[in-house]
Amino acid sequence: MIAGPPHRSCAKGASILALALLLGACSSGEPQSAPLSIGLGCVDDSHHCISQREKVFDSYMADPSKAWIRQAPSPSAYASGVRLFAFSKRRKDLSCDELRHGKREADTASASLRGPGGEHLTPAQVSRGAMLASDVSRELSRELAKRCG
Repeated sequence: MIAGPPHRSCAKGASILALALLLGACSSGEPQSAPLSIGLGCVDDSHHCISQREKVFDSYMADPSKAWIRQAPSPSAYASGVRLFAFSKRRKDLSCDELRHGKREADTASASLRGPGGEHLTPAQVSRGAMLASDVSRELSRELAKRCG
């Protein structure tokens, strides 16, 4: 279902963290009763939230148009880890423009998490989101340098 973590030790830690943020458990197999966007705002570690985040992530991976890239993210979307992890996992499929967009998002995620829109987040949620954003930014920078000069 989801490929293993990247081979670099720093990225490996981020991938493990992101995987824990996103999945934590197998899909419940419950019918989808809410819009996928709810999974971006569901940041606790309950089974329900993990399942919602997994549904959003799976939809991002299956979206050939990658429309999610142009959707405006909230601090909760960064705290959930879904968007950042999706940028990381899809980086080899992204165009140079999409990589630049993802890098800009990753670079501004920490400020968004710590800003007024992130007041409802716990310090741990902010910290995990910021660490993931930093790791994803580095991954996307490497991919940009490799393919987009």
